[in-house]
Amino acid sequence: MSNNLAYIHPDAKIGKDVKVEAFAWIDKNVEIGDGTWIGPNATIMEGAIIGSNCKIFPGAVISAIPQDLKFKGEVTAVEIGNNTIIRENVTINRGTASKGKTVIGDNCLLMAYVHIGHDCFLKNNIIISNSTNIAGEVIIDDFAVISAIVQIHQFVHIGGHVMISGGTLVRKDVPPYVTVAKEPVSYIGINSVGLRRRNFSNEIISQIQDIYREIFVKEQNVSQALNYIEKEIPQSEEKNYILEFIRDSQRGIVRGYAGA
Repeated sequence: MSNNLAYIHPDAKIGKDVKVEAFAWIDKNVEIGDGTWIGPNATIMEGAIIGSNCKIFPGAVISAIPQDLKFKGEVTAVEIGNNTIIRENVTINRGTASKGKTVIGDNCLLMAYVHIGHDCFLKNNIIISNSTNIAGEVIIDDFAVISAIVQIHQFVHIGGHVMISGGTLVRKDVPPYVTVAKEPVSYIGINSVGLRRRNFSNEIISQIQDIYREIFVKEQNVSQALNYIEKEIPQSEEKNYILEFIRDSQRGIVRGYAGA
């Protein structure tokens, strides 16, 4: 159901039980899934594909062209999964020729004034707090929690289940399960509270602590730490994820704890 003061392009594909409030604007080549709510003054531009049961709050702008001077008008998209909440004045830019699309997964919460740059890939169950800015081609894995006023450099990879403290400048990759803060951004421990909330066992949490003790606390380089972990730490999905993440890092990972 749409308010007669909203604009919906006749070529837009609108699912069942979608509610579009007054003064919302929906462009051509847009798809909106069943049960989604589009708030007043929200702007859904060409190339947006929005899943079911999402909530798009007033002032949000979804799928505007990227803020990238290399963009030449190519056909690209923004894809948003199911049950995701986009709060007031969030901006999500569509992709460029680099990746072709910007993706936000299922069950995410993007709080007011968040910006997501072109070609970003955010997975599922991610929380991003107010006024955080994410540059182009950033990857964020499942269950990451990013606090307010965080600035994330282009091409950075954020691991799953991390906690990034408010006001942090993130220029390096953040490996899974950790908490980072300070300037320059540093490891300050594992995200034990988040892991317990997500029913990680005490045994696995202890193993993750042992792994990061080797990487960040002991006086050895990352290669030496990874070799020790590979040989001496028991096998687990969490261990394999950490090793793969760090070995694949293109920007290098955050530094170890630097003290008070």
